[in-house]
Amino acid sequence: MATKSFALYPLHSQPAPAGGDTVVFFLRLEGLAAMALSLVFYARTGSSWWLFAALWIAPDLSILGYLAGPAWGARIYNSIHSYTTPATLAVSALLLRSPGLVPIALIWFNHIGVDRLLGYGLKYPAGFSWTHLGWMGKKKDEVIPAGPSPC
Repeated sequence: MATKSFALYPLHSQPAPAGGDTVVFFLRLEGLAAMALSLVFYARTGSSWWLFAALWIAPDLSILGYLAGPAWGARIYNSIHSYTTPATLAVSALLLRSPGLVPIALIWFNHIGVDRLLGYGLKYPAGFSWTHLGWMGKKKDEVIPAGPSPC
């Protein structure tokens, strides 16, 4: 029985379908909405804006996962930069009657929204620059797919 091959990194091997720019536009617009709504709701919590400023960059510590390689880096980064994780925190905070966790979830939502608005999407294991929003950076044609290190 012959096996059918498939592209492991679809962004690298296949062109985007027609209308892909529209999809990316709506995904970025979604980021804007998440950013704006989380700011409004955060303001209503009465929490400190110093807390907001201090914790806003915290999700980006997930980039340290790339020290374990691009596949692990993408997994860790994506788990922290998915709306699912702060949504789980927010729902848990409400169910457990822990209102102090709600502002943290809103800061997290805001961070992800800003990332999406700026084009920082979820990562593919091919490398940090391959995202669900498209290629990040200027030298797309010079990228070599992930594989064994030449060293």
